[in-house]
Amino acid sequence: MENKKVFDFKSIGFRVWGYFVLFSVMILGLVWLLQIYFLDTFYEEMKLKESERIASDLIQEYRDGDGINAFTQMLNEAVEESDMFIRIESGDGRIIISPDYGSFVPHNFFYNETLTLRTKLQGSEFPTYSEVTKGMNDTKTLAYACYLEKAEASTPEEEMANSLVLYMFSPLYPVKSTISILRTQLLYITVIALLLTLSMSIYLATHISKPINDITKSAAEMGRGNYGVQFKGGPYSEIQELADTLTDASRELEKTDMYQKDLIANVSHDLKTPLTMIKSYAEMVRDLSGDNPEKREQHLAVIIEEADRLNVLVDDMLVMSRMQRRKIELDKTNFDITECAASLLSSYDILAEKDGYHFTFKNPGPVLVNADEVRIKQVLSNLINNAVKYCGEDKEIGITIKKVGKRVRCEVKDNGQGIAPDEINHVWDRYYKSSTHHVRPTEGSGLGLSIVKEILTLHKAGYGVVSKEGKGSTFWFELDQVKEKRTKVPRQGSS
Repeated sequence: MENKKVFDFKSIGFRVWGYFVLFSVMILGLVWLLQIYFLDTFYEEMKLKESERIASDLIQEYRDGDGINAFTQMLNEAVEESDMFIRIESGDGRIIISPDYGSFVPHNFFYNETLTLRTKLQGSEFPTYSEVTKGMNDTKTLAYACYLEKAEASTPEEEMANSLVLYMFSPLYPVKSTISILRTQLLYITVIALLLTLSMSIYLATHISKPINDITKSAAEMGRGNYGVQFKGGPYSEIQELADTLTDASRELEKTDMYQKDLIANVSHDLKTPLTMIKSYAEMVRDLSGDNPEKREQHLAVIIEEADRLNVLVDDMLVMSRMQRRKIELDKTNFDITECAASLLSSYDILAEKDGYHFTFKNPGPVLVNADEVRIKQVLSNLINNAVKYCGEDKEIGITIKKVGKRVRCEVKDNGQGIAPDEINHVWDRYYKSSTHHVRPTEGSGLGLSIVKEILTLHKAGYGVVSKEGKGSTFWFELDQVKEKRTKVPRQGSS
């Protein structure tokens, strides 16, 4: 019994589960990092950008606006919307514009802070100055100062005294409490997200790996010889295509197994029959006709005939084996295929005279091809023998050679019962026997069309068969035509 792994770390299910969990952990880790460690810095930067924007809008309104009343209204709206403390003073500390905050902000808060900011702004190279200050209980405040109107004077002190300065103070509320709340919230979110991730990853991993496991089990059944197994792919297109391909492969293996069994049966039969005949007639010569010259000659003739038949079978099997191993080298030459076919047809005259077969030969005249003449003659012979075997009651067999573009097409046609559509692709298989009954029980090795296929494949020639049940079959092949070089005869000059 095979040892099966309890948990396979290389399985698709585990990899899908692992990648899903890793991705979720990375996302959650990023959220924790951004919310907790960068929240304070991000919050301060956003407050500073907001202060700069509001200051820019106020400066623009002061310079291009509709008067002090509109400017004051805009300043009050900015205070209400942004939760800031804003004040405009002159450079010497006189209050120019200040919204009414009531008792919420102590007066000395503005005085102390603006005094510090005024000094730092005066010493700064830039028209703005900002800083984060800490107060009681570690409370933070963003202090921002810029020139609302900068005067020109001979000394820095006079310049500052005659200028207007915009002060903005934005409390940075304690982030620690916010972080604590976020940490608790994120903890719940993390636990829920991890549970959902584990559930979804397990579901997806199982859902994806199950059809693959089913295919593996079906493949194991096919490996044990059960070729009728059906592969199921599930809801995924790629796995379904794999299952369909394996199902087709299973059917082809089933057919191949059947052909193999037929091959063994046919070879055994074809070898057994002549061997039995040889043995039987040899015993007859030994026991009965040894002293009778006439009977002995008849029995020996049968032995020789069966030995020749056995020799043909073995030779064809050897030829097939050598061709499939590409051990045969073609001896290509330029020859007239029309003349080759005509000389071959002359050997079938005995069938025409004795059994009433009628052969017709259509050709366009001499046509040169470059091929192995012996092998091409073998192809034609096997195709004609096949036509003789399966021709109709009229015993008509047609051989046609014609030019098709730059190629030469050879056709052998019979008017027999034809070949069933589901059998056409198998006529070139070794020892394949069509279900169609043939007229003449010709002797052969059963390898004729297989040898034709191998020879034409070695020549890289096109070949095929066209057949309709009840209307006969036409086997064909094509070779490249060789143009005959014409020798120019010099014209004789007059004396």
